[in-house]
Amino acid sequence: MQITVTGRNIEMTDALKKYAEEKVQRVKKYIHTTIDAHVILAVEKFRQKAEVTINVNGFKIYGEEETEDMYSSIDKVMDKIERQVRKHKERIWAVKSKQHEKDVNIRMNVIARESIEEPSDIPHRIIKTRNFAYKPMPTEEAAMQMDLLGYEFLIFRNSMNDKINVIYKRKDGNYGLIEPE
Repeated sequence: MQITVTGRNIEMTDALKKYAEEKVQRVKKYIHTTIDAHVILAVEKFRQKAEVTINVNGFKIYGEEETEDMYSSIDKVMDKIERQVRKHKERIWAVKSKQHEKDVNIRMNVIARESIEEPSDIPHRIIKTRNFAYKPMPTEEAAMQMDLLGYEFLIFRNSMNDKINVIYKRKDGNYGLIEPE
């Protein structure tokens, strides 16, 4: 397990770095493969922010929390990461147990909705940009990855037809899939 701890606007003490590394080590009890973890600890005015990104076999697990105390931020973000890892592990076991049935399909419905909005005088701007390395994956794996990251939608290359697809979570809890023609 390789853990990198980075500090932004904070003096990294050995105790803080060791605390963050120990908390990330808790994930090892769920995952028995190589793990690459990156922890970013940042201070912005009175907010103490902890971000954790863990790469496991091509899956990214990400969480961030901010409180008034750095140690509690680390605790909260690692609780979130641990829940995501447990959820991922349970899904893998569920898929493996159902793998002999060829019917393991996620019900995909595509509903096109048009919404008419009044144009705003304030121009929209991009606030945050994220780059992800991606690999071709089936729709089931994309749905699992989307849930692990906590996203409402995910753009991915479908391994079945080698086209870019979008999978999204619907309000009724099911998933929708958008495929190009």
